[in-house]
Amino acid sequence: MTDRPDATDEKVTTELEAVIYEREGPIARIILNQPEKANAQSSAMVRDVEACLDDAERDYDVRVLILKANGRGFCSGHLIGREGTAYAEFREAQEKVGSAWKPQFDLFVWPVLHLWEFPKPVIAQVHGYAIGGGTYFALLPDITIASDDAYFQMPLVQGLGLPGGETMIEPWVFMNWKRAAEYLYTAQTLSADEAFEMGLVNHVVPRAELESTVEAMAAQIALAPMSTLMATKTLIKRAWELMGLRLHLQMSNDLVALTGAHTDVRKLHEGMGPVRIPPRQWAAKRLGDAGSGDAGQ
Repeated sequence: MTDRPDATDEKVTTELEAVIYEREGPIARIILNQPEKANAQSSAMVRDVEACLDDAERDYDVRVLILKANGRGFCSGHLIGREGTAYAEFREAQEKVGSAWKPQFDLFVWPVLHLWEFPKPVIAQVHGYAIGGGTYFALLPDITIASDDAYFQMPLVQGLGLPGGETMIEPWVFMNWKRAAEYLYTAQTLSADEAFEMGLVNHVVPRAELESTVEAMAAQIALAPMSTLMATKTLIKRAWELMGLRLHLQMSNDLVALTGAHTDVRKLHEGMGPVRIPPRQWAAKRLGDAGSGDAGQ
């Protein structure tokens, strides 16, 4: 990130490889900006978001952070390659030690915990799809405002045979183990209204009103002193920490790495064919086949 100029209400925009970072008075914005890739979480996107979080945390003028996206949807989750993983870090680890456990921590545990532990208020502005790892960007922030065309899904149990993402946030954001179980076991797709009813998002608004609603919320929050906002967030997050969230998110990656090595899970992956299709599509096909009595064919 470049050195920032003196404090000003003028909008300052920095374009990184996968995101755009804006600072305007007390509000900063991280804009996911790879719409041609459905804003999938590439290594570059993870690194860029991390850099922006660091910058916004150090900037004493920033009081509120907005996380949003360009394109048709918010974030489609992990980037999928033709032969499986699209991450060079995963392939290197497989070659060196036979497991992607460490790079999974580097890309999808520590950065998720960084978003969770970011000390200033964060608002997620969600439209269209928020799938897989994209649900973490959408649901971990303090406040989530969704447009009425938004939807949420974690397809990995059905789609990849994994017990969720590397950091299982669902027990915490649902705070209802029955709803979390159904959502994960069945690759359930939640509309914005359903997510609101379950307490996953704060507000659902028409798409045309999404940005203005988020900006108004950010401006209202930013009226409070930065120190007060940080202290308030610390108390809220520590209540969750005392229930074990941080340890649970790290344990999730341990079981994802272990489960992926099992033969029944590998068999599920082989069924996807040589050209890997997204887990959401594979889960839908498998569930559709089961419903029509074609499972196992």
